[in-house]
Amino acid sequence: MQYVNLGRSGLSVSRLCLGTMNFGPVTEEAASFAIMDRAHDLGINFFDTADTYGWQAGWGRTEEIIGDWFAQGGGRREKTVVATKVYQPESEWPNDGRLSARRIRLACDASLKRLQTDHIDIYQAHHIDRDTPFEEFWEAMEVLRQQGKILYAASSNFAGWHIAKAQERAERRGFFGLVSEQTHYNLVHRKAELEVLPVCEDYGLGVIPWSPLAGGLLSGVLRKTDKGRTANERVTTELDKHREKIERYEAFCDEIGHEPAHVALAWLLKQPAVTGPIVGPRTEEQLTDSVKALSVELNDKALARLDEIFPGYRTAPEDWAW
Repeated sequence: MQYVNLGRSGLSVSRLCLGTMNFGPVTEEAASFAIMDRAHDLGINFFDTADTYGWQAGWGRTEEIIGDWFAQGGGRREKTVVATKVYQPESEWPNDGRLSARRIRLACDASLKRLQTDHIDIYQAHHIDRDTPFEEFWEAMEVLRQQGKILYAASSNFAGWHIAKAQERAERRGFFGLVSEQTHYNLVHRKAELEVLPVCEDYGLGVIPWSPLAGGLLSGVLRKTDKGRTANERVTTELDKHREKIERYEAFCDEIGHEPAHVALAWLLKQPAVTGPIVGPRTEEQLTDSVKALSVELNDKALARLDEIFPGYRTAPEDWAW
């Protein structure tokens, strides 16, 4: 396994992040335990979750599964850098969502209880809250850090100017600010290159791409359908929009002798400011397979070919001006 510092921090994390969104609604507890144990066997120390994960299995169910896994001992908690999130509304009752100081405090305590730990390594705002000023957000995060309940604050799904504004407000307070941004980024969806990646690089935030395989579009979907496997409706719709590019992509992967999923992950690992993409396996086998991406070497010629197939963006404002 390869490790890098998360952004400008001194925290070392694996170059693949274990996404846990399937734990509970898709993958039962015993299988989830096996996946997390396998992650440690592979050297993956970075786990991502959220208070809302669990969906139909129940609010917070994923955090509960991770907490029960930690409770088994054996250094499981000590070896894990755990990141969770706050924002999503738990109910329609006022203050049961978003990023007010009250919500952050109560949500953090609830996550700590479900995770069966005394601190969260990386506490992420799951979405921007346009109704809560950053002064209130940072005061709440500072209190949690002073109490030892969190170590780092981070963001997810922020625009570039949100990140810049958050960092400037934090600097005024003498606070470390955001350590990372979790953003939607893959070969198919590259808008983050306009402003999110540049601002993260400038302010020293690690970038943690979610949906690195574009929901399955970059995992060899054409090969799978040729073998009789049926894609879900969302993937089918996306494939209809991007079929020509996916055909060229899978042909290129055949040409260089690597699986499409491995190439997609390897490409992300070559991008500026990217710490590591989130892989969300349903099984141990899928997790083990993902690690093969770390051995894929993409030279300048290969990267140029991928840019031809999936054109990206130049840093703003050059992309729309000069």
